[in-house]
Amino acid sequence: MIKVAPSILAGDFSEMGKVVRQLEEAGADWIHIDVMDGQFVPPITFGHQMVEAVRPKTDLPLDVHLMVNDPEKQIEFFVQAGADCISVHVEAANHLHKTIHSIKEAGLKAGIVLNPGTATHTIEPVIADVDFVLQMTVNPGFGGQAFIPSALENIKRIRSMIDERQLPVDIQVDGGVNSKTAIQCIQAGATILVAGSAVLGAQDYGEAIAQIRG
Repeated sequence: MIKVAPSILAGDFSEMGKVVRQLEEAGADWIHIDVMDGQFVPPITFGHQMVEAVRPKTDLPLDVHLMVNDPEKQIEFFVQAGADCISVHVEAANHLHKTIHSIKEAGLKAGIVLNPGTATHTIEPVIADVDFVLQMTVNPGFGGQAFIPSALENIKRIRSMIDERQLPVDIQVDGGVNSKTAIQCIQAGATILVAGSAVLGAQDYGEAIAQIRG
């Protein structure tokens, strides 16, 4: 089953508790939380305090995407805040295997993230250790960017890698996902779709989520 994980980066920061409740009522599967440190990517968004703030507002899994340098230093903060899933960039983690296992040992789902220009073979040493692979379909750092079609080939390669090894690993996609690009991502092998403005910019969250899910 295809999961939809709306990104609260596109939401109203002053009403985040309300936004999360509305997304749950509209049929979202996960809540995606983009954490940016102003170093790995230019902007600064929010930290573990946002997870703490929205945790009491929903029973949905909170999916934390760490766009930060040295993500291994942040894991415990987000574990304590109530995250359910944490993903880290292969480009940012100094000790990727150790970081993944620290997430798993805390009882959370662990993901690895690839930028559009990062070769898929870089995840081979750890793909059997994770719960999902997040393929970025825009360059990380800013919401509202246009989908990069060439990233679909990366999704296909990751799907082949997973299927050849018969691994229970999901493929998540983030960036420029809407009702049109979602179909392309699903056909390429994606199973979890992150959507920001396509959901939170819509008049009807439920309808938008259903259209993305297909």
